[in-house]
Amino acid sequence: MKGDIGVIGLAVMGQNLILNMNDHGFKVVAHNRTTAKVDDFLAGSAKNTHIVGAYSLEELVEKLASPRKIMLMVRAGSVVDSFIEQLAPLLDKGDIIIDGGNTNYPDTNRRVTDLREKGIYFIGSGVSGGEEGARFGPSIMPGGAPEAWEAVKPIFQAIAAKTDNNEPCCDWVGNNGAGHFVKMVHNGIEYGDMQLISEAYHFMKDGLGLSYDEMQATFSAWNNTELNSYLVEITADILGYKDEEGQPLVENILDTAGQKGTGKWTGINALDLGIPLTLISESVFSRCLSALKDQRVEASTLFNKSISQIEGNKTEWLEALRQALLASKIISYAQGFMLMREASNENNWDLNYGNVALMWRGGCIIRSAFLGNIRDAFDNNPELAFLGSDPYFKAILENCLSAWRKIAAKSIEHGIPMPCMTSALTFLDGYTSARLPANLLQAQRDYFGAHTYERVDSPRGKFFHTNWTGTGGDTASTTYDV
Repeated sequence: MKGDIGVIGLAVMGQNLILNMNDHGFKVVAHNRTTAKVDDFLAGSAKNTHIVGAYSLEELVEKLASPRKIMLMVRAGSVVDSFIEQLAPLLDKGDIIIDGGNTNYPDTNRRVTDLREKGIYFIGSGVSGGEEGARFGPSIMPGGAPEAWEAVKPIFQAIAAKTDNNEPCCDWVGNNGAGHFVKMVHNGIEYGDMQLISEAYHFMKDGLGLSYDEMQATFSAWNNTELNSYLVEITADILGYKDEEGQPLVENILDTAGQKGTGKWTGINALDLGIPLTLISESVFSRCLSALKDQRVEASTLFNKSISQIEGNKTEWLEALRQALLASKIISYAQGFMLMREASNENNWDLNYGNVALMWRGGCIIRSAFLGNIRDAFDNNPELAFLGSDPYFKAILENCLSAWRKIAAKSIEHGIPMPCMTSALTFLDGYTSARLPANLLQAQRDYFGAHTYERVDSPRGKFFHTNWTGTGGDTASTTYDV
């Protein structure tokens, strides 16, 4: 009996996905470039399963039933291209290659087109949930060649996480790079969520002077509110974890954050598409700032930086902080969906935003209780431009606004850096302002560069120019070094 699917790449994610597939009755053929890993896997966690090994790509292809389905769980970029180049001559028309890594979506666009010319279908699929998700049910976001979906759908939907209603957290996202784009936005929101939680922790620890036990109890309690989510849950676990000496382990972790690039890609795409993805962009810059550890230590001494204790009832401050975190989190998701809508329009993807929320409802890193409410919001109004306009989320934002402003003001007053919470609030203030000072900005552009402007008393699309000084006005901005 030939295999249902082949998987290349036996790092932890690849191994766990294979074991997940085996648990659901699929025969998997496993391959790794370093073939010793195949032996180790078969003798280890894959022992006494139906999983079989392949020690070459030719053997892998030979052991698979048609149409062959081969999933790459390898490092994104040139490694994926290398395997595609080696596999393509071995495959028949109608066979399918799947990339399950964190790939930049333009690469998926290119691969779908190139392989289609060879008669091979390509799927670029985001996979979220980490090691545990891969093993017991990830969120899976496939896109690419739609002709391939029916062949892989039974496998993907079987191994995916399920909602409380037993709905698989996996559905077809859209053509070409749509799946990897949605996964990229997922990762951007993940960056934002993590930074927001870290800012709340900073406010608690240095502003309110809470102990680690108090912070652990607070996040545990918050996880029983609208903030219920995987990241809030694990934050409580982290803050409660003690090292061998009985001290909070997190206190001994160096405050320099790493990143793999997906948050940066999200910000770059937002700039390219003209979407004000302020919160997620700030979360990326916060990681960049954290990496300047030596400079920060020197500057803290130079400026004699310290954070003074916040006065007042701690219980009241914590409730205000909870509301500020909740409201900011809603803005993070709202901006992410704004970016997906613009990309969908730009690329003719016709994304189903309710389905995207469903795919994130379980298995993935940003899974949270209110993703069900996000799905309802887009089911009720598929053309919803801003998540905060939905009645459910509008009510939350309005109810939290006073506490949110209080936290933002107090953090600035006491020198607690909270770039994501404050940028989220500033975004909402800007988005809900019928008139912004961009009229002055546009006048400045016209003054120094003859860029023209529109008028409030004329139809949109009609442009004007003023000779502001009476001595010129025909210059172009390209003649200036500003």
